[in-house]
Amino acid sequence: MHNFKLASVVIGLSIASSGFAATEVEWWHAMGGANGEKVNEIAKAFNDSQDAYEVKPVYKGNYTETMTSAIAAFRAKQQPAIVQVFEVGTASMMAAKGAIYPVYKLMRESGQPFDESSYLSAVTGYYTNSDGKMLSMPFNSSTPVLYYNKDLFNKAGIKQVPKTWQDVESVSKKLQASGVKCGFTTAWQSWVHLENLSARHNVPFATLENGFGGLKTELKLNGPLQVAHIKKMGEWQKSGIFSYSGRRNDGAAKFYSQECAMYTESSAGYAGIKRNAKFDFGVAELPYWEGKVKQPSNTIIGGASLWVLQGHSKEEYRGVASFLSYLSRASVQADWHQFSGYLPITKAAYSLTKGQGFYSANSGTETAVVQMTTGTPTANTKGLRLGNFVQIRGVIDEELESVWSGKVDAQTALDVTVKRGNALLRKFEKAND
Repeated sequence: MHNFKLASVVIGLSIASSGFAATEVEWWHAMGGANGEKVNEIAKAFNDSQDAYEVKPVYKGNYTETMTSAIAAFRAKQQPAIVQVFEVGTASMMAAKGAIYPVYKLMRESGQPFDESSYLSAVTGYYTNSDGKMLSMPFNSSTPVLYYNKDLFNKAGIKQVPKTWQDVESVSKKLQASGVKCGFTTAWQSWVHLENLSARHNVPFATLENGFGGLKTELKLNGPLQVAHIKKMGEWQKSGIFSYSGRRNDGAAKFYSQECAMYTESSAGYAGIKRNAKFDFGVAELPYWEGKVKQPSNTIIGGASLWVLQGHSKEEYRGVASFLSYLSRASVQADWHQFSGYLPITKAAYSLTKGQGFYSANSGTETAVVQMTTGTPTANTKGLRLGNFVQIRGVIDEELESVWSGKVDAQTALDVTVKRGNALLRKFEKAND
């Protein structure tokens, strides 16, 4: 009798426990270091705010590794509910028929409030379809800016922050005359010096609205503006005004060590620079070529968005929708923006950050937002949606390195880039007809 009662209690507890078990939502991401710790903090805060769902963030390596892992997992029918994919993977995700659950559709079918007009258009435009509907949720969006060493500027007697590339050249010469080894270095050379260079001057990077108009796009990155810029950078590489550091953000080391006084890098580099720089630094907008444009246009974003994958239960999707609503809260976005340097994805988060006095207390942190919201995005400044873009960037890196080493001239390098890149676009087009 005693054993029967005990068994009844155990069964009862088991039933009660299973009845209240939170539905798990797996989220694969590419945020390492401090940003990865922040991602865990955000997930925990959401989990603590309710008891119906539990988001489990899983770090899967860098952007390329995370996307590759998600594709393999989907083929094995072991995919997560949410995966963070960098912006260059957007076309590939869109082309993955039956793999994605569009965010606008998910939110509508889950009954979650979702007003697309509340998000910054310069951010969301990258991730919308031809009807302006959001396919993925922007999470960590950034744009390139110019960081500069105030201490070295003061030592060289430089009072004005460079606004144009002509300014960068003249300032760099003054810095070198004062003993600084190099004027500037860069991170992400394709993103900054070709993709955003093109957007800043409102010229096409590719045909068909930079790929937004369909798969038959062709690269246009070998135009007069791009060739002139890369040619000048090749000359600067020889004179020390520019110093090439690597394909990713390897240039940070030269900026931290004060070998180079300026650094073109993502706005999201702010947290790392603030943590590692042993000098006073400032943030300015990405320079433009005076005489090539009357008013520089908005730059385009980098970073990543959150894609929802098919193959999960309705209850899991309700959890995903609930989590995405939580991520969009002004307080959550403002905190993420202020911590990381990534852009706030909503107008409310931007207003909250400004109202809290963050921008006035942290000089330069509003620069990226102001730069991104300059004017109305055009066909050339909305973003890039190119198939096989990861591989195309690899081609761009190879050809730019041949210019920096003096092996070929800018025109030849960019012509070859277009030829090789177009072959990759045709390959993607054929695979997705």
